[in-house]
Amino acid sequence: MADLKTALHDHLRAQRAALLLKLEGLSEREARLPRTPTGTNLLGLYKHAAACELGYFGETFGRPSDLALPWEVEGADPDDNEDMFATEGESMADVLAWSAACFAHADATIEALPVDAPGTVAWWPPERRSVTLGQVIVHMALDEARHAGHADILREQIDGRVGLRSEGNNLPEWDEGRWARYGGRLTRIADERA
Repeated sequence: MADLKTALHDHLRAQRAALLLKLEGLSEREARLPRTPTGTNLLGLYKHAAACELGYFGETFGRPSDLALPWEVEGADPDDNEDMFATEGESMADVLAWSAACFAHADATIEALPVDAPGTVAWWPPERRSVTLGQVIVHMALDEARHAGHADILREQIDGRVGLRSEGNNLPEWDEGRWARYGGRLTRIADERA
């Protein structure tokens, strides 16, 4: 069995991969298009995960990076939520390359420090600011898992593509008719309980 730090790091990497998979095969428009009233979009979820990792595995552990966080870019409005979407000047390729660099910086921090390395999350309330590397890896893996769940639903609504690692491999292998009957059954149950 892998040591705790390696196991936690593997779980974090799995969530990153799940988010990236949801962008596979999408056009720029499909990846950027807001899918909820609050603007949630697939490329933005990936960019957000990268920005969070850059902050949590950079500043928190005194390991600054030359990469700028979205709200630190010249001309950016800190209140504009620019970590949640690709801006007018960013292509999908730009966001993917920047994100890969953020994740590489996070990986370097995780690999360099022991799981109990102390850190300080400056933007958290004072009573919670003191953390360990292990706590931050868990925090980020859970946050990214939440966003991967968002991405699962958004991608299914775009083109029906589902699955964690590749299309359909973690769902029953039903044909379209079986899925329709299943959805109908769930609707009937909900209607009966109304």
